Amino acid sequence: MGKTYDRIDGRLRDFIDAQPVFFVATAPVDGGHVNVSPKGRSGSLTVLDERTVAYLDFGGSGAETIAHLRENGRITLMWCAFDGPPNIVRVHGTGEPVFRDDERFPALAARFPDGDKPAIRAVIVVTATRISDTCGFAVPFMEYRGERTLHEEHFGRKSDPEFAEYCAKKPHVGASLDGLPALPLPLPPRADLSPGSGTPAATSTGTPPAAAPAG
Repeated sequence: MGKTYDRIDGRLRDFIDAQPVFFVATAPVDGGHVNVSPKGRSGSLTVLDERTVAYLDFGGSGAETIAHLRENGRITLMWCAFDGPPNIVRVHGTGEPVFRDDERFPALAARFPDGDKPAIRAVIVVTATRISDTCGFAVPFMEYRGERTLHEEHFGRKSDPEFAEYCAKKPHVGASLDGLPALPLPLPPRADLSPGSGTPAATSTGTPPAAAPAG
């Protein structure tokens, strides 16, 4: 039988930390395309505090999650046990993409082992409104053989200007499949790479940045 939880800690946090893959679901408000994305790369997700998780948004050919979060903020994360005791954990909540020119970005990126790697477009911060698990009896056993290195190797060969050019060329990075604003283009420079003092003049959203989440 499924349970709900007030916080992400103890056994629940250990389970999340142990999973090599998780899934992200978002949707626009008025019809349009529902999106589900698998997320991998070891160390790309972290629990910031008892009700907040964050993950690195790497370069790719689309930006549906970012577009939906900018429009309405709704998001669900899901982890499945593919070995050991059956279990499925879901975090329903609200999400925010923290872009590279946001002054919160360096501190958030530093929370990840790969936070200094190339091809990071944003840090997605999710605040939980509902935390739950369920049995997962129908989830099959699957063997984890290791990380794919193709993504990191491919984008690791690109300079930051080349990565910005890549993002600009993809038809569904600046706008979603339904035409919603997605990744700000041209790709914002990283806040920690900005000239001078390193403090950006403004964030991509045009709103004053808040403090980084504690945890």
